[in-house]
Amino acid sequence: MPMILLVEDERELARVISRELEAEGYRVIRAAAGQEALDLHARHQPDLVILDWMLPGLDGLEVLRRIRQAAHEGAAVPVLMLTARSEEMDRVVGLEVGADDYLTKPFSMRELIARVRALLRRIAHVQQILKEDHLPGQAALHYAGLILEPETYRATLDGTSLELTRTEFELLHFLLRYPGRVFSRAYLLDAVWGEYYVAGDRSVDNAILRLRKKLGDLGEAIETVWGVGYRLLPE
Repeated sequence: MPMILLVEDERELARVISRELEAEGYRVIRAAAGQEALDLHARHQPDLVILDWMLPGLDGLEVLRRIRQAAHEGAAVPVLMLTARSEEMDRVVGLEVGADDYLTKPFSMRELIARVRALLRRIAHVQQILKEDHLPGQAALHYAGLILEPETYRATLDGTSLELTRTEFELLHFLLRYPGRVFSRAYLLDAVWGEYYVAGDRSVDNAILRLRKKLGDLGEAIETVWGVGYRLLPE
């Protein structure tokens, strides 16, 4: 039974979300403030976090930053942010800090459940893809000054930890496995998101842009193959 950490200070909304998630078979633990959320996250290591942006004390972005900074202690948990902030720049900031998905209030419980299912399905799907490809999943991968540790979801560049979302980590994982191999957008969307590619979907392109930015100069090693997808240049 997947465990979900719900971080929401609006008591009635938290109660409704908890009830709906539990009805779907999920175990829910709740926090109403930032530090409480961090304590519960460290103690229980949930499978997914639903995180409100506006919280008393530490706000949602700071909680997200600290969760990502602590990711080397365990797998990078997927985070779905809830917020009343609908501006595009706010969404970009949340994604760059490390959110995996973003839902603006007010929202329907049906959509929330669908997002939760999609995030959890994505994790299981990637693990299955790696297993079917007969990849020796847990060995650390090295590329220039980059070290990727799949077992702990930790990535370092020249000794400095990279704060990657789970999506960014999984994209990098696929690219590092086969330097020089071209991955189509359709393959990456299916492998990492667990969804079929639809013309015009920019999910892969946007994630690659964020990944390149976090890799700094090394990001140039992720090459765009026009009309096809992406590859990591051989070292």
